[in-house]
Amino acid sequence: MQFKLGSKIISERSQPYFIAEIGVNYENNLKRAKKIIKLAKEGGADAVKFQSYKAEKIACKESPYYWDLKEVPVKSQYELFKKFDKFGFTEFKILKKYCDKIKIDFLSTPFDLDAVDYLDKLVPFFKIASADINNYPLIEKICSKNKPIVLSTGASNINEIKKTVKFINKKNKNIKLIILHCVLSYPTKNQDAHLEWINYLQQRFPKNIIGYSDHTLPDYSMMILTSAFSNGAKVIEKHFSDVKGKKGNDHFHSLNCKDLIVFRKNIEILNQINGDKKKRIILQCEKKSKLNARRSIVTKVSIKKGTKLNKNNLIMKRPGTGISPEKINKIIGRRAVKDIKEDTILKKSDFK
Repeated sequence: MQFKLGSKIISERSQPYFIAEIGVNYENNLKRAKKIIKLAKEGGADAVKFQSYKAEKIACKESPYYWDLKEVPVKSQYELFKKFDKFGFTEFKILKKYCDKIKIDFLSTPFDLDAVDYLDKLVPFFKIASADINNYPLIEKICSKNKPIVLSTGASNINEIKKTVKFINKKNKNIKLIILHCVLSYPTKNQDAHLEWINYLQQRFPKNIIGYSDHTLPDYSMMILTSAFSNGAKVIEKHFSDVKGKKGNDHFHSLNCKDLIVFRKNIEILNQINGDKKKRIILQCEKKSKLNARRSIVTKVSIKKGTKLNKNNLIMKRPGTGISPEKINKIIGRRAVKDIKEDTILKKSDFK
């Protein structure tokens, strides 16, 4: 097996394609973003990845947290996202140019439809976050760009993964799809890593490349990431920072340049981490994340009684306590049975 992802050829004997997930660890500072990119390159990363979102498009103002408050003492998703949503196309274009200069792939995860459009000009492939695995409007938009897709599967059971893979194949059968095992818990405890699920996903999706997106705390010898590779992960993603152990953002579970160098050096070390390889279930530690990190169909504007619901007056936002985005086509065309305020999580009783 051999395939090209970004600028790297992946084969059975090659090291994995490593994505250093910078996310928002640069804290709205362009100079710091470049510094972290450079460190990732020095550590041996094949790509750096950011996150492209606007708070008002990703979460309702009352969306509850799903992370460790001891590390990130913010109880509102909206409040946290608003703090780190300052970069857009202009800034990412500058960072893309810098990545090209030092020869490392530039990536950013889109969290709304507008981000998909402008990132299409910048990225060699798209990444879909675990929390958006059932955000079909977003996935459909990504499929229309005809680029490879890397799909994280945190907080999903096997039927949900199969459903989304089928949806992607239906929308664009020519897309190369890479599926990442992931646990949507920040941080993930070692006993919840379940690296055997990498093998399980390979068995269930033999035509797809399988990888791993990690949220465990970095161990001294990078044995967890190395074990993921030993279990068959050809693509590995891990949060990356210029500091280590700092509270806030994703710093506390990020690796740094030295960690990445260790990982690259001891990639052959074997340290089996056992897990249930028979099926992919939603773990207890993921249930809160699944409920609050997924999205619901929400009113984008105030809607008067009798108004038809359409793509212009609806938006997909967190939390996922309402009607799933995958049912959007069953909602479009229905009429509101009462006045509905803007930023309201839609209920069945709101329309007919």
